[in-house]
Amino acid sequence: MVKIIDTTLRDAHQSLIATRLSQDDARDIAEIIDRAGFYSLEVWGGATFDVDVRYLKEDPWSRLKKIREVVKKTKLQMLLRGRNLVGYRKYPIDVSKAFIEKAYENGIDIFRIFDALNDIDNIAEVIKIAKRTGAIVQGALSYTISPIHTVDYYVKLAESYLEAGADLITIKDMAGLLDPSTARSLISRIKKELKVKVNIHTHDSCGLSVATYLASIEAGADFIDTSIYPLAFGTAQPAIQTVYNILLKKDRKKLKMSEIEKASRHIDSLLKKRYSQLYNPKLQVPDPRAMIHQIPGGMLSNMIAQLNELQALDRLEEVLMEIPKIRKELGWPPLVTPMSQIVGAQAVLNVISGERYSIVVKELVDYVKGLYGKPPAPIDKNVAEIILAGDGGLPEKSLSLIECREYMKKLLNDPREEDVITFCLFPKEAEAFFKEKFVSVSPISQLSAQKQLEKQ
Repeated sequence: MVKIIDTTLRDAHQSLIATRLSQDDARDIAEIIDRAGFYSLEVWGGATFDVDVRYLKEDPWSRLKKIREVVKKTKLQMLLRGRNLVGYRKYPIDVSKAFIEKAYENGIDIFRIFDALNDIDNIAEVIKIAKRTGAIVQGALSYTISPIHTVDYYVKLAESYLEAGADLITIKDMAGLLDPSTARSLISRIKKELKVKVNIHTHDSCGLSVATYLASIEAGADFIDTSIYPLAFGTAQPAIQTVYNILLKKDRKKLKMSEIEKASRHIDSLLKKRYSQLYNPKLQVPDPRAMIHQIPGGMLSNMIAQLNELQALDRLEEVLMEIPKIRKELGWPPLVTPMSQIVGAQAVLNVISGERYSIVVKELVDYVKGLYGKPPAPIDKNVAEIILAGDGGLPEKSLSLIECREYMKKLLNDPREEDVITFCLFPKEAEAFFKEKFVSVSPISQLSAQKQLEKQ
C-alpha cells in the first residue's frame, strides 16, 4: 500500500508562486492538512530558507517552528542540498553539522538529501550527520536524461547512497522527465537488487506524472509525492485529489478527503487575495517540449524574467536550444539547484552576447574548477579552456561556524545559534536582515525583539 507525502508547503509553492507563501499562511494550511492522514509533509528546505531571508524578511527558522507547533500527527520533512545545505555552494562540515542538528531539534523528522551532480562525496558525510540525529534519511537521486544517466547508473548510485547510511531511496525527478516505462524498470531493479523502500518524486511539467505514478506503484513504489490543488500540476506535483481517486483502494492509504478539500478551498482563497500577481495558471499546463530542453519550471520562469530585463524575450527559443549544448559540454549535469541556475544564466549570455562563452558567470568557472563536485562525465576540454581563460580570482571562502559566531556577537548582543547558522549560509543577506530587524533600534528594543524571536 503506497504512502503519500504532501509537498504543498515546500515544492508546490516554490514551483508555482516563487516560494512566496508566508509563514503564517503556511502554518494555517499545515494545521488543516495535519488531520488529512499523509505520511509526511515537506515544509522546509529548498528555496524556502533563502526566500524568507532575502525577500519575505522573515526568520527562516520560525517557519519551521510555527508549522511544528500546529502539526501534531504528521512527520515533517525537508529538502537538503547535500553539502550545499539550503544554499548554493559547499559549506564547511561544522556548519553542516550545526544546521542539521538544529533543523532536527526544531522539528524535522525526515531529511531528503540530494546532490546536483549526484556526487556521493558531496552527500556521504551529510547523510551520516543526519542519521546521528535520529532522523529518517532519504537518499535522493537527481533524475535526468543523458547518455550517462542510464538505469544502471541510477541503481549503482542508489547502492552508494545506502552504503553511506540512507534509509530509503527517493527518485527525484525535478523536471518531470521520468516516463512510466523507465520508472517501472528503475524501481523494479532497485527493489529487487537493493531490497530497499523507494519514494517517487516528480513534477507534471511534461504531463507524465500521473501515468508515471501508476507505473511506479505497480512496480512496488512505497511512497509518492503529491500536492493539494490549486497548488498542483504543471511545474508542481500532481494533485492528491486526482491521484487519490485514480488509485485502487487496495493501493492507497485512506486519507480524510474532507480535510484536503478544506485546505484546497483555503489555498484557493489565499491565491486570489494575496498571491494573484505571482500565481500564473499557465504554469499548471504541461509542456511536452520540456522533454527536449529538460528545464525545470522554476528555471524557466527565472530565464523568462532575465530575458525580460534584457528586452530579449523574443530570443527564448534560442536560449532553450542552447541549454542541451551547454549540458553536453559540461559533462551532462542534471538541471537542479544550483546547476539549473548556472546553466540557465550561461545559456542566456551565450545567446545575447553573440559569441558563446565570451562572457562567463562566476559560478560556471567554479564548476569547471571542481568546486561543486565531480561532473557526471568529463567536461569538454576546449570549452573548459575558454571558461577558465582570464580567470585569476580565488574562490569565495565559506566561513566556519566559529568565524560566523564571532561576527554575529558584534552584530547582535546575544545571537541564537540559529542566527549564527543563518549568517553562515547567507552572510550578506543575513546581515541586512538582522540589521533591519535589530540593529536600527535601541539596545533595549533590540533585546526585546530578540526575545520575541526566540519565542517563535
